[in-house]
Amino acid sequence: MAHRRILSLWFPRMGAERLLRRMGDPMGAPFAVVADRGGAQVLVSLSREASAAGLSRGQGLRDAMAACPGLTTRWHSAPADTAFLAALRRWAGKFSPWVAEEAPDALIVDLTGCAHLFGGEAELLAQVEQDCADLGLSVQAGIADTVGAAWALSRYAGRRAGSSRSGDAIDMEAPATRSRAAKRRQWERGGDAPQIRDQTRPEGRIAPPGKMHGALAALPVAALRLDANTVAELGRLGLRRVDDLAGQPRAALARRFGQALVQRLDQALGTAPEPVSPAAPEVRFAVRLTLPEPIGLEADVMAAIDRLLPALCDKLRDNGRGARRVRLECHRTDHTMGVAEVGLARPAHDPDRLRPLLAMKVPEIEAGFGIDCVRIEAHVTEPVSERQHRGHAEAAEDAVARLTGTPMDDLIGRLGARVGLERITRQHPADSHIPEKEVKVLAAAWSEPATEWPRSPVPRPHLIWPSEAVTAEDTPRPPPTFRWRNRDLELIEATGPERIAPEWWLDDPAWRTGVRDYWRVTCDSGDRLWMYYAHGAGLSSGWFCQGAFA
Repeated sequence: MAHRRILSLWFPRMGAERLLRRMGDPMGAPFAVVADRGGAQVLVSLSREASAAGLSRGQGLRDAMAACPGLTTRWHSAPADTAFLAALRRWAGKFSPWVAEEAPDALIVDLTGCAHLFGGEAELLAQVEQDCADLGLSVQAGIADTVGAAWALSRYAGRRAGSSRSGDAIDMEAPATRSRAAKRRQWERGGDAPQIRDQTRPEGRIAPPGKMHGALAALPVAALRLDANTVAELGRLGLRRVDDLAGQPRAALARRFGQALVQRLDQALGTAPEPVSPAAPEVRFAVRLTLPEPIGLEADVMAAIDRLLPALCDKLRDNGRGARRVRLECHRTDHTMGVAEVGLARPAHDPDRLRPLLAMKVPEIEAGFGIDCVRIEAHVTEPVSERQHRGHAEAAEDAVARLTGTPMDDLIGRLGARVGLERITRQHPADSHIPEKEVKVLAAAWSEPATEWPRSPVPRPHLIWPSEAVTAEDTPRPPPTFRWRNRDLELIEATGPERIAPEWWLDDPAWRTGVRDYWRVTCDSGDRLWMYYAHGAGLSSGWFCQGAFA
C-alpha cells in the first residue's frame, strides 16, 4: 500500500510580504507590520531586511525604531491576511485538490498520488519555491508521511536542538549520578554524532516514506508543536530532541506533561491518525465597487451601496438564497479597512430590506484618508423557497401574512442592528406542567411567533414570582388569617385546590417541599393571590405565595 504523503507550506513573512507586493519594495528598506498586543504596539511580521537589521517578532515598536531608525511600518489587518491565505490555498490547488489552511500563515497539502505528475517530490518542491519566488513570498516546505512530521521539517529541518543548560539538566549532574542514569547512547560514548541535513537541500526537507523516526530524531522537541512552557520543562530534564522523547515511557510522559504531549508525538511518528480537512468549496455572494478617486462622505458611500445591492440580491435570488448576515467593507487608501455587519430576522434578497440596515452602520465607519473600494458580502445565507401560484383565497391569506409579518421582521432587524439580534426575544409555550416552566424564551430572529397558546384547565395568574413563605397555620385548608410581606391579611374567599406534583426525574431545589395544592385566594385588602400548600418532602411543609391575579 502506498504511503500517505503530506506537504507542509509555511510562509514566515506572509504579513509583511503581502503588503510589499502591493506597495512595492521601498528601496530595500527594513519593513515591518505592527499590531496592538495587550495595549502595546509590537512587530508581528518582518521583511528579510528587518530581520537582518536585528529586529524580531514580538519586539516593541519603540525599541525597534531605536535600533533601526529607517524602519518602515504598516498596521496589521487580520481579515486581509486571512483572505490572502485563502488565495494561497487556491494557488496550492495546482499541486493537489486536498488543501487545508493552517491559520495564520501555513497550508497543509495531501500529495498522495500527485507528486509523480511533477516529476517527483524534489521537483515538486522546487516548483513550489519557484512559484513563491515569482510571487515575492518566502516559503519553507517539508514533505513526510504525517502532518506533524511535515510541519516539523518545514520549520526545523537543519536546526539542532538548543542546549538550554540549567542545574536540572542531566548532562550537568555529577559523574556518579550520571553513571546511574539511563544507558548512554552510542554517540554519547564516543561515536559519531547524528548528521542533520541542511534545510537548503531538498533531501533535508523530504522524509523517506515509512522513516518518520529517523527524519525527526535529531530535531528539537519544539518541532512536535508543543507550547513554550512544555519545551522549557523538557529542556530542564535533558529531553531536547525528539529522539530523547521517543525513548521515554508513554505513561510517564502523560502523567508528567499531559496527554497532549503523547498525542503530538504519536501523530508525528504516524502511530496516531491526524486527518487533513480541506476547506469546503465556498459559494460567495459578494460584490465590489472600485472607485477612481477616494471618497469620504456618507452620501457617497450610500450611493455606492445603492449600486451594489441590486447586483448582490440578483445573485442571491438566482441561487435561491436569502441573506441572513451582511458585511460592509470600506477599504481605505492606506490599506486598512472599516467593517460593519448587520443581521436580518428573516433571510431576504430584497434591496429595500437590506439598505436601511446598512444605512444605520455607515456613520460608524471612519473614512480616514479616503475610501477607494466598497465591498458588500452576504457571508451567512439561508435557502429561500419560491412561492407557488395559489388560488384567490390562499393568495389573500398570503398577502395578509406578508403585510403583517414583514414589518415585524424589519423592526427586529433594525433593533438588532443597534442592540444585537440575540437581545431581542419572544416567549413560546413549553411542554411542562410546572407553572414557572410553561413558558420558554427564544431569540426572536431565529424563531417563529407562537400561533396558539394551550389553554389551562384552571385560571393562571398574570404575575408569577419565586415562591415566598407565608406565615400561617400549617394545615392543608386555607387559613382564615395569614401574614405575607409584613402584612396581616384576612381570607375572604378561596377556590381550589389544584394539585401539582414535581418532576420526579429532576432534582429541582425549588420543589423539594413536595406536592403542592394551589388555591386562588381573595383577601380583605382586595389582593387576589395564588397560594399553595406544600405537603413536605425534602423540606418542611407550609404555605407559600407564588403569584397574583390582576
